[in-house]
Amino acid sequence: MVPFKERFPCKPIFSMIHLAGLIPVRQALDEISLFEEEGVDGVIIENYHGTTEQVEETLASLTHKKQHIALGINILPNEFQQAYALAHQYGASFIQIDHVAGSYTRGTLDYLHYAGCRRAAPEITVLGGVWPKYYTPLVGSWLKSDLQEGMQRADAIVVTGQGTGIEISLDKVRTFREHLGDFPLIVGAGLTPKNAYEQLMIADGAIVGSCFKKDYETSNPIDRILVRDFMQVVKKVRADRAEDDCVARRHMLSK
Repeated sequence: MVPFKERFPCKPIFSMIHLAGLIPVRQALDEISLFEEEGVDGVIIENYHGTTEQVEETLASLTHKKQHIALGINILPNEFQQAYALAHQYGASFIQIDHVAGSYTRGTLDYLHYAGCRRAAPEITVLGGVWPKYYTPLVGSWLKSDLQEGMQRADAIVVTGQGTGIEISLDKVRTFREHLGDFPLIVGAGLTPKNAYEQLMIADGAIVGSCFKKDYETSNPIDRILVRDFMQVVKKVRADRAEDDCVARRHMLSK
């Protein structure tokens, strides 16, 4: 198993492929090419507007192309078994799962089955949510213990807000970081060029979807200029974070 920060160093950005449009697979392939050209690190192909069959068709089409962008899969709602199967068949390097820990008013995860999939495919990185959007924790749930459990079940924890495209409060990102320590933390919703710097200086990467689309509508096509503007902020974060790390190393060596 390759640790997340070795596989995805330097604040990786994962873009959502929502399978929208009149010809979803064709649009998905065009979007993946655009993201690769603009320096995005990975894409998550998701049946948000499309179907699981279209996710597979997109992956199958990519087997005939050379790409240098990491491929991820998310099969809603929380269908980890299908995501693992597709990742194994088509060589995707990671999957996203809505939640890997916690108890909610709807939706459950068969943790024993999931653990078996994870043992069988340790090379597939898992981005797992805890207290995610659209899931309400049961009364009496404790975030700290759910996060501790999540760290045992995923390679990175995803923090989200109230819904798709809705900004996560900086306090929530900080709270997750406090509980997770150095464990990889991914901002999973609501990032824009305006808030990305602050949040990415805390987190270890991000999943970005709505803000790359006109009017922030997931059904709209990707806007290259919006991607380019966002990635400019990411470049600044990476440069400033690298400088901070250098200063910290110099400080340690001087002791």
